[in-house]
Amino acid sequence: MTITDKTRKLLWGRSGGRCAICKQELIVSATSEDSEAIVGDECHIISGETNGPRHDPSYPAEKIDSYENLVLLCRVHHKMADDQSSTFTTEILRQIKKNHEILVASKLLNNHKLKPVRLRRIKKNIPNFLVRVTTGKQLVDLISGTYAFSMDHDELSTEEEVNLIGGFFQELRDWMDIIDEMEPIDRVKGAYSLTQLIQEIEQNGFFVFAGREIQILEGGVSDDPSNWPVALVRILRNDNNEIIPLPQNNIPPD
Repeated sequence: MTITDKTRKLLWGRSGGRCAICKQELIVSATSEDSEAIVGDECHIISGETNGPRHDPSYPAEKIDSYENLVLLCRVHHKMADDQSSTFTTEILRQIKKNHEILVASKLLNNHKLKPVRLRRIKKNIPNFLVRVTTGKQLVDLISGTYAFSMDHDELSTEEEVNLIGGFFQELRDWMDIIDEMEPIDRVKGAYSLTQLIQEIEQNGFFVFAGREIQILEGGVSDDPSNWPVALVRILRNDNNEIIPLPQNNIPPD
């Protein structure tokens, strides 16, 4: 399981885009040279990892990435809550989340009705084509800084293909959720692991294509729309007639 786009929208919308502890706004406005920055994390109250903070083996695995098990925090309080899990217990974090969402709702009722949260696609931001990727580093660079993941693939004909392609998408989605918080050595190891998976996919007659699309997030507590980068990944059979070979660069003679 991973955090779905719907769950993310619910969490950010009901939290007003602010940290449940310090109330800091978690979307930094764009500058004249750079786009908006996200400085908040969707934090697990009960960790799915055996050695993770507040891990509970009796908690259903299918609920680990559910809305009820997530709280929106700034990165400082995310680390504090995880490092000081004896202080920030499961019950305490759930109460913090509840109190914060009640506060956000009451503030909005006193001002204006909360607008529905939605993602809008802009035609000029939709890539004309996706580029074939052959290394994990290419994919890691692509998914860094994205907030969502769109995947697609050709029709699969065997259980082996299902396990291969499904496993690749699952691992890529898991990397996307943590890539921006990883240490450099773990990032390099992750890229190497993805390279091996891409090579295995190609050995089984498929190519991996990827790109990035900037969608627009509207609604919620903010009156101003913000950018929502989405990683686009497609896996096609190597004989798919939609694949267009790019011309080789002309190499000038010596």
